[in-house]
Amino acid sequence: MHEALFNYIGQYTQATLTPQEQELIRNAFVPKRLRKRQYLLQSGDICRYMAFIVKGAMRQYSVDEKGAEHIVQLAIENWWVGDRESFLMLTPSAFNIDAWEDTDLLLVEKAHLFQLYEQVPTLTKMARQMDDRHSMANQRRINAAISFSAEKRYTDFTLQHPELVQRFPQHLIASYLGITKETLSRIRKHSL
Repeated sequence: MHEALFNYIGQYTQATLTPQEQELIRNAFVPKRLRKRQYLLQSGDICRYMAFIVKGAMRQYSVDEKGAEHIVQLAIENWWVGDRESFLMLTPSAFNIDAWEDTDLLLVEKAHLFQLYEQVPTLTKMARQMDDRHSMANQRRINAAISFSAEKRYTDFTLQHPELVQRFPQHLIASYLGITKETLSRIRKHSL
């Protein structure tokens, strides 16, 4: 399972990990298998791990007072999941994270991750690049949510993430986009 993470780090940073660095990472990242619908994190719990998805699909969401789910992240292979605020601040999470498919993960605790940042410079470089990309993606998503029509949000989503359209049902994609499933159905019908 760790080979997928090593490949990801290499592709992200254009660097090769030494055998010693690979061993440090192997010791810090623990394999975990979740069955479909099994939780990695439940609302109110503290996020103790960041997770790298080796195989499978997951969703991160909140549930409002009416019981409606609001998807904040859909994730598949070679994506990371976790509640960063809860993970870094050790505060209760506002989110649930569960497996949408049977999923294989590599989990890392905060202390081990920060120790790796000191010992494996390539991992630190990767984290900085990921933070930059994450910040840019969040800006684009916020702008889309407040500026774009539902049709444009869906079109952009399908262009940027065609693999997610294939893996997740329409009602989850609608929730991620902040629209109803009926609106998404209407948009899809008009685009055919």
